Amino acid sequence: MAKSISNLRGGARELATAAPSAAPSSAPAMMGGPITDTDILNFALNLECLEAEFYSYAAFGAPLTDEQRGGGPASIGGKQAVLSDDFQTYAEEIANHEIGHVELLRGVLGDAAVPCPLMDIGPAFAAAANAAVGMKLAPAYTPYFNDPWFALGAFIFEDVGVTAYNGAAPLIKNKDYLAAAAGLLGVEAYHAGIVRTLLYQVKDTPLTPYPVTVAAATTAVSNLRGMVGGDKDVPIYDGGETHLVPVDENSLVFARTVDEVLAIVYLGDAKKPGGFFPDGINMMM
Repeated sequence: MAKSISNLRGGARELATAAPSAAPSSAPAMMGGPITDTDILNFALNLECLEAEFYSYAAFGAPLTDEQRGGGPASIGGKQAVLSDDFQTYAEEIANHEIGHVELLRGVLGDAAVPCPLMDIGPAFAAAANAAVGMKLAPAYTPYFNDPWFALGAFIFEDVGVTAYNGAAPLIKNKDYLAAAAGLLGVEAYHAGIVRTLLYQVKDTPLTPYPVTVAAATTAVSNLRGMVGGDKDVPIYDGGETHLVPVDENSLVFARTVDEVLAIVYLGDAKKPGGFFPDGINMMM
């Protein structure tokens, strides 16, 4: 599964070309002009909606409520994951945290909170896996199949959330908002550490039925995120080196810009909605 960088680039370009070209009405607010604290928290809310919807389905077999989605549309492709008792415990705790994050941000933003956008938490995972390896996998990858497949799906999201919060933190002016964002970043970092550790513990396990180990699969995902997301990623285990904590040359958490985050969750191009957000993220006009 660990393909060359040239193959990874080819998969990402193919996805970007196939992605819808219509941008969400909110995109210019985040791509240019002054960014407000409300913009930043709403951007975070979109990401938290995605994580919460994924974990809620995986752990409980149910989506966010209409109130939690802020009246946003039902998502695509979610289902309850087939998990061992231990992994079910992990999934439930993280799901409750992510749902709590959505409720917190809605409470802080009040009437300025945007609805959750349309979210793809089924086929988009298969598309991300195909892009990572530069080929169409059969059967299609799904994070709901078993423990390692679920952990790999969680890995796709968790590090991205940490880098998004770290990138946004210096832009926040309101100290109360900054404190909330710091708290959210800390929890997301804990989640990312848990997921990376779980994957490392089974790194040599074949990702059945694919002829590849868990370590190779995580490296392929990390390489793709780095390639489209600003070269800001570190594999869990690669070339004999272990990286349970992904840090830069100064041993600090990576910080991603809005465009870098969107390029990852759109699966290729920050300006072409697709992937996990088929119609793009939602922002205030």
